[in-house]
Amino acid sequence: MSGKNIVFLVLLLFIPVSLAAQFLKWGELIVFITAALAILPLAAWMGTATEEIAVVVGPTLGGLLNATFGNATELIIAIIALKAGLVNVVKASITGSIISNLLLVMGLSMLLGGLRYKEQTFQPIVARVNASSMNLAVIAILLPTAMNVTSVGINQQTVENFSLAVAIVLIVVYALTLLFSMKTHAYLYEVGLVESEETPHTKPNVWLWGGVLLVCTLLVALESEMLVDSLEVATSQLGLTALFTGVILVPIVGNAAEHATAVTVAMKDKMDLSVSVAVGSSMQIALFVAPVLVIAGRVFGQPMDLNFNPFELVAVAVSVLIANSISSDGKSNWLEGTLLLAAYTVLGFAFYFHPVIDGMG
Repeated sequence: MSGKNIVFLVLLLFIPVSLAAQFLKWGELIVFITAALAILPLAAWMGTATEEIAVVVGPTLGGLLNATFGNATELIIAIIALKAGLVNVVKASITGSIISNLLLVMGLSMLLGGLRYKEQTFQPIVARVNASSMNLAVIAILLPTAMNVTSVGINQQTVENFSLAVAIVLIVVYALTLLFSMKTHAYLYEVGLVESEETPHTKPNVWLWGGVLLVCTLLVALESEMLVDSLEVATSQLGLTALFTGVILVPIVGNAAEHATAVTVAMKDKMDLSVSVAVGSSMQIALFVAPVLVIAGRVFGQPMDLNFNPFELVAVAVSVLIANSISSDGKSNWLEGTLLLAAYTVLGFAFYFHPVIDGMG
């Protein structure tokens, strides 16, 4: 058993601890910390279950399953936060997930992989397609904010309607990227598929892993509810703003399993798979999760639009710009990884020191 799996098994102990903290009223801070630690192994098991089921159902359906459940943890946390009316935290977590995947995950992968291998390579055409998709996502979340800033007296309903229209376009684009990667240009992505399918020797039990996926999803929903309920009190006790919590802490909790996978495969010189995990996750957040949350906001009666805080937009644009420029040649080394991590650290400090502003998006 690998070190990563041992850590995730130990972290499962935080599920009963967090439940005890909730029912025995140990305080919001304890609940917040233990619920966050309990989500980490559950997200990892959800990822494993999805991969195992994908092996049985085949590459096309498996790819769709991976695409649907790839960011299920973040989506569950965000939906629960949205129902609780924490729209600012939801928006910040969307920003943070994009930033952490492009800078922290890809940076760590390139740094640790680059320390073992002088230069690593991956498909440049895939990197360019992903870069174009991320550019579209930046434009999509930039326009509602630009419209709000440049129009005097624009009403909230107009911004929400525009955001809904943009959300539908993004979901269509996401569906087309799945068609591109799994059907019409599947050969470009075959390296990642081969790498992810080379370990199983016997056919996994689809009912067993389906059950694991269901149980983990329900437990993630339960832990997320505890996390969200204790979030405001706990973060104020820690001296953190809602913006910093949403951008830095929540994405790290939701993405930890994927982070570990991307770094592990990079250290095995499988940079194609590592980049596809990091960039693919960012694309999924921008083109699928964010639009779904806009639609969910309508359903829950919690107005959720794509009018982001301009500071968050700058952070996303900067992250996409540096990630695209570094990955465009299809090669990576430890210095490029360091540059991405440095950019993430600077943005982390910026969000930490950013003052709280009333009505911040």
